[in-house]
Amino acid sequence: MEKSSSSESSKGKKRQREADSAAESSDIDQILSLEENLTFSDTMVALRIMRAQFPHIDKVLIQPFILRSQLYSSVKDRTQVDRELESLRREKVLRIFKLNTGQDDHAIMFSDDYVNQIERVVKRLEEKKQNNLEVFEWFKTHVLDFKMDPSIEHQELCTLLSLGGKVKDEHISLLINAGLLTRQLIDPNMYWFAIPNIGSVLKGLSQGRKELLSLLNRRRYKEMMLALLEKKHLRLSPLDMRFHLRDLIGSGHLITIQTPTGLVVRVSKV
Repeated sequence: MEKSSSSESSKGKKRQREADSAAESSDIDQILSLEENLTFSDTMVALRIMRAQFPHIDKVLIQPFILRSQLYSSVKDRTQVDRELESLRREKVLRIFKLNTGQDDHAIMFSDDYVNQIERVVKRLEEKKQNNLEVFEWFKTHVLDFKMDPSIEHQELCTLLSLGGKVKDEHISLLINAGLLTRQLIDPNMYWFAIPNIGSVLKGLSQGRKELLSLLNRRRYKEMMLALLEKKHLRLSPLDMRFHLRDLIGSGHLITIQTPTGLVVRVSKV
């Protein structure tokens, strides 16, 4: 009887911690402006807050992701970011994805969110009466748990999938068409792991970058107060201004300067 009571108490505490954490994230999102929470002490804190602040995007079912450049803008030491990301990747807390929007563009998604994203895709395919859906379970169980790298070779993929059942060409095609894998242009035998439904968001990311830089370049000194800039809306991107500012500051396209009246954002001369 005592064990049961202790277990229930433990579960209750865990639920309370989760509720407190969710409430805290919500409070952070509501209260703090970007100027007040531009930098963080470590990578995990930055990841959790940026995940909570990921913009809601209409008509696109996508789990929150964070760009590596955004972490570079938020944690002063880039070596620390890379080291902590590698550690979290090895611990299977998150996955890192190569994006096609730029040479150094990488998205980071918590592993639980990525599995949720896959389950949404499967649900949609079930509604369409798609065949060969067993491959998604094999992919989650045998591939994702074993391979944490951003890419995988064709033969290794087939070998890992075969731990679940007999692999057919249709299975691989289904994973590609569902947006979980993309073939590498340089080597067709290699695949990048990918985030389903991200295509339209990446288009908005590229257009939003251009729009924001163009907005600042048209100003006399190519600069603007961060507090004012953060309130502006971008026409061409479903992502919010905060998302783009973090990205462009981290990639070095924009710099921030502390002034007596607050932070100024300026286009970098480089």
